[in-house]
Amino acid sequence: MAAIEAGCRYYFGYPITPQSDIPEYLSRELPKLGGEFIQAESEIASINMLLGASATGVRAMTSSSSPGISLKQEGISYMAGSELPGVIVNISRSGPGLGGIDASQADYFQAVKGGGHGGYHIVVLAPASVQELYDLTMLAFDLADNYRMPAMVLGDSVVGQMKEALVANRRPDTKLPPKDWAVRGRGGGEQRVVKSLFLGDGELEAHNWRLHAKYQELKERETRWEEFMVADARLLVTAFGSTARIVKTAVMMAREAGLKVGLLRPVTLFPFPEKALQRATQQCKKVLDIELNTGQMVEDVRLCVARDAEVNFYGRPPGAGSLPTPEELLEQIRKHY
Repeated sequence: MAAIEAGCRYYFGYPITPQSDIPEYLSRELPKLGGEFIQAESEIASINMLLGASATGVRAMTSSSSPGISLKQEGISYMAGSELPGVIVNISRSGPGLGGIDASQADYFQAVKGGGHGGYHIVVLAPASVQELYDLTMLAFDLADNYRMPAMVLGDSVVGQMKEALVANRRPDTKLPPKDWAVRGRGGGEQRVVKSLFLGDGELEAHNWRLHAKYQELKERETRWEEFMVADARLLVTAFGSTARIVKTAVMMAREAGLKVGLLRPVTLFPFPEKALQRATQQCKKVLDIELNTGQMVEDVRLCVARDAEVNFYGRPPGAGSLPTPEELLEQIRKHY
């Protein structure tokens, strides 16, 4: 719904649990609007169709789940190198390999560190609710266009299969830059070339420094996070996505028990809220990072906290019934308080 409201009229994808609700919906709705839905022969084909559509300046998207996103990595790298916008949704599942269809947050490294070759970044947004799935998908299209780079909505099978109340907002008025780079085909005037191959002396180095400057601008202007009961906290808990919902309940239980605990939830995983975490740990010197994996975002947390802050980790590798309960997390809070 958000993709359509944001002006997306082209979707290319391939079915895989637990994200198949997305192509099922768009296969029904896009043709009604004059759009195009293509179930490609593979994930590799679908990401390259996204690349081609994006090069013409249209708003387009793809979606998949963890193993399918792995297959898309070369195409994502090509899009990043070619400075092409486009939205990629990952409703992540368990791994490595085929793993299982249970919820997992083990795709953090892949999404945030650039899963393909070449040292690039993409925008990564981590929704924690159905409403945020909607709002952040719409935002992803705007950020992708504003910064000419792919944007990923990184969910999991918890939020991907959840039913909640939703306010379907109209797309906010946003002044977007003209796409004077988009290819127009033969007879469209002056030739425009979209490429990621730079063979001239010094060209590739200059290109990579320009991409780096864009990533730095993102850090300054587009970082998003949520703070919950942080001001007087003696223990700061960090978590993202669906796990942060369970953590928030545990934090409220801790407060009821007289423990001064707060939550800092990154909404953008790239750019990561480095300054917010640095600022929060100037006063609060104990941090507990909680994730549905064996430890990934915790590395970025340790890089960003104040130098004298102590960072501990509690995680659960994905598997059937692996979601932690608020009571379990409260026990960990008490342990590290």
